[in-house]
Amino acid sequence: MLGKGKNAAYADDAREKVSTLIGKETTFDGDLTSGETVRIDGIINGNCTCEKKLILSSEGQVKGNISAQSVIISGRVDGDITVQGKLELLSTGKIAGNITAGSLVIDEGAAFDGRCTMSSASSESLYAGSEV
Repeated sequence: MLGKGKNAAYADDAREKVSTLIGKETTFDGDLTSGETVRIDGIINGNCTCEKKLILSSEGQVKGNISAQSVIISGRVDGDITVQGKLELLSTGKIAGNITAGSLVIDEGAAFDGRCTMSSASSESLYAGSEV
């Protein structure tokens, strides 16, 4: 990884096509559903369902459950999170709720209060044919 810093992994996020942006001074009351990538800089009072990636900035807050393909948390979540792929909880992120994810990355300084369940389609199918 010569020449790549820690933040290089997040550089791809800047190039990600965001179809929905909840601005910094915006509060949204209700459930949000999107088939594309969503970035939240404001406050969501409700559940968020996203078929692709959900990005919660350091100023963002979600007071409800999140379901997405992949999630990056820099802000605060009060609710459960279900992720088919990877959940990244960055150093400024705070989660009060349960997590179900295929993979989980938690940076130093992040806060997580809840239970975590790791799941993957490959491990489920591995045990599906086993007899106990």
